[in-house]
Amino acid sequence: MKITYRVHAVRRMFERRITDADVAELLTEGEEIAAYPDDQPYPSRLLLGWRSNRPLHVVAAYNAVEDEKIIVTVYEPDPTLWDDEFRRRKP
Repeated sequence: MKITYRVHAVRRMFERRITDADVAELLTEGEEIAAYPDDQPYPSRLLLGWRSNRPLHVVAAYNAVEDEKIIVTVYEPDPTLWDDEFRRRKP
């Protein structure tokens, strides 16, 4: 499987000190907390994972034809916007 990073994701990773290794681990070990099957051009999903007690979210799309995961964005969820487990946005 090929992994492609969008420019936006690379910028956010640099700003937030999130590494390729962090993203790779979330892609394999992360928990899917939301699915966006209607996203275009490819369906995507929001993953939650933890790296050294740090919660991280990755939005990744999947291009099945090319067997490619496309990293759309990566961030540390803001605790004021997410529940205590970082699985759901606060109302």
